[in-house]
Amino acid sequence: MSRPTKAIIDLQALRHNFMLAQSLAAQSKTIPMVKANAYGHGAIEVSAALADIAPALGVASIEEAIELRESGIELPILLLEGTFSSDEVDIAAQHNFWLMVENRPQVEAILNASLARKVNVWLGIDSGMHRLGFQPDEIQSAYDDLSGSHNVSDEIVVCSHFACADDLDNKATLAQIKIFDLHLPKADNAPLKSLANSAAILGWPQAQRDWQRPGYMLYGNSPFAQSQENADQLKPVMCFESAVISVRSISAGESVGYTANWTAARDSTIATVTVGYGDGYPRQAPNGTPVLINGTGCPLVGRVSMDMITVDVTDLDAVAIGDRAVLWGPELPVNEIAELCGTIGYELLTRMPARVPRVYR
Repeated sequence: MSRPTKAIIDLQALRHNFMLAQSLAAQSKTIPMVKANAYGHGAIEVSAALADIAPALGVASIEEAIELRESGIELPILLLEGTFSSDEVDIAAQHNFWLMVENRPQVEAILNASLARKVNVWLGIDSGMHRLGFQPDEIQSAYDDLSGSHNVSDEIVVCSHFACADDLDNKATLAQIKIFDLHLPKADNAPLKSLANSAAILGWPQAQRDWQRPGYMLYGNSPFAQSQENADQLKPVMCFESAVISVRSISAGESVGYTANWTAARDSTIATVTVGYGDGYPRQAPNGTPVLINGTGCPLVGRVSMDMITVDVTDLDAVAIGDRAVLWGPELPVNEIAELCGTIGYELLTRMPARVPRVYR
């Protein structure tokens, strides 16, 4: 019997979340973000599950895109960071990878390439996040150069990215939309546009344009700190679970785990669960972090180790070796665990290592 630690991936929930994104902006095309191994869910399997309903996919790099091509995924793939060297332009053209372009060297690499087929280009504007993209007063020149090149397909998409869309009270998002709209390149045929990430799809209808780019919401998790009507319809895709491998009784005054950072205030029953920071469970999880044992919330006690955690199950009627333990999932949101750990659910999902088997259902 194999180690019981695993991530169960609900592909029907994934498709539900994609269709929710599409329904919230019915006139837009929806390109799912599958970068970082589909936020830890498995890029190949997630892409295959969406291949019949998605028009394209989004990844961070050409290596991620090639992995999908080699697995048989035929959809166009957008490289969100564009190219890192000029030779990647030719590879992109060969494999129908779409290129994000956000600086002058990337423009020059496309203009100077000798390509057998044209490349699709997404042109980034820095509307206020100040991370990537052309300055607003530079965008017209970059657009003119690219649209006039025989290496570039006719449909250039102009795009930007929001810094604060997960805060529904922050006016920075409206300011970014205004900057974006004011600096769209002038052309005989208006360029296509893309603004909305997950938070904007769910909470900022003003950001709807020709293309939208769901990421975190696709995997069933809300980008907002509070309840939100649309986000409340999401279905978590991952259930991270393991099992109890040991049960023991300790006396009041005894401690558990490395550094003895938790001491029992009463006679207690302690269950050991085979999961740890080697599986992506956060080492910084504090005492009291909930773990579902047979569906009931029980507090983590003691330091998270590489392969195991310990849980106080004193208040449960009975616990036995082999009993199911849920670390996060539909009944225990990853956002709740992340907040207790001083991080975000995005990080917990994306850093889950390969040693945790993904089981697809």
